Order: sequence, then structure tokens, then C-alpha cells
Amino acid sequence: MTTRPRLLIASANRGKVAEYRSLLQGLECELVSLPDVGISAAVEETGASYAENARMKAVACAAQSGLVTLADDSGLEVDALGGEPGIYSARYAGDGATDAERVAFLLRKLEGVPAERRGARFVCVIAVSTPEGDVTYCRGECPGRIATAPRGANGFGYDPAFLLPDRGLTMAELPPGEKDRVSHRGRAAMLARGVIRGFIDAGRCR
Repeated sequence: MTTRPRLLIASANRGKVAEYRSLLQGLECELVSLPDVGISAAVEETGASYAENARMKAVACAAQSGLVTLADDSGLEVDALGGEPGIYSARYAGDGATDAERVAFLLRKLEGVPAERRGARFVCVIAVSTPEGDVTYCRGECPGRIATAPRGANGFGYDPAFLLPDRGLTMAELPPGEKDRVSHRGRAAMLARGVIRGFIDAGRCR
């Protein structure tokens, strides 16, 4: 019996891992998460950019697991806040804050800001690393606007507050298939598919 090659998703976040399983479906590999391969220690994100943080996670987890590894770093950049929270999106409301608390904190900071000044973008940078430390980067962006109140139950993070003006829906109100097509992570993953397929074809995924 032939075992399918594995690709490690450097995350223990079940929502993110599930999203990547959807985004990368059809590739001839098995997607595994950090708990699946026995990695429990989180890699500290001390980089000054999305790319640096993604690289740190991908390289460290690839070296530990011996598997080609995909890691990402993503964030929300709000025009009225000078690009905040950016790379600090996950910690914007303090360590240990829930998604709902982060959204509430963001909306409080934007109280009274008119719609025309609530422009924002989601950014995602994916790093794909071999166990030897060869890294390829893929970047995706999704423009939008910050809503005045959270809406929708799909997605995670800031999705309920991120409005897509052309659809009149927040990211959390989109059907999963549509979100995959338009999201920052979906756009970066589309580029990453080609990178991963190349590793599979070259026999570098095992």
C-alpha cells in the first residue's frame, strides 16, 4: 500500500487547519497539523513582517518534523488606525483574548469613524519550507471595510467585522466556497498550490 506524501500545516488552530484543507483540496498529499505530528511548542513570532513570522514558523516546524511545511502570518490593516493592528492582529486586544473580544476592541477604537474612513485590508503571507530550510513565499490581499457591528457565524478572527462592500456581506457571512475564492488566505493559497505541487512532483514531500 502506497502512503500519500504529507504536508504539515504549522498551526494548532482547528479553524485555520480546516480552512487549508478546503483551500488545498485536490493536491495529492495528506495535510497534517502540529498536534498530528506531536509538536506542541509554539514558535514565538518576533519578526517585523508577515513574511518573517511565517518563515520562522515554517522553517522551525519543517526542521522538527522532517516534512515540507506551510506556515502563514496574516493580519488586518485598517486605514483609520494607520495600518493597525497589522502583524499584531492576534494580540491586539491582549494575550488570551477571544475572537469576539478582539472584534469588540477594534470596533470600540473605530467608534464615530465614518464609512469612508473605515477602509481596510486583510493580508496573508504563506511560507512553504523544506526540512533543509528552502523557503518560498506567497502573498494574498483582500480589500474591504470595517463594519459598525459584527455579522455572520462563518470564519474566525476578524471575519465578522470585515465588510466586502461589493457583496454587502461580511467575510463571516460568505458561504465557505466563496470565501475561499476572495479571501486573502485563499489568494495566497492559490499561489501556494503550485509551489506544493512542485515539491510533490519532485518527491520532496514524504
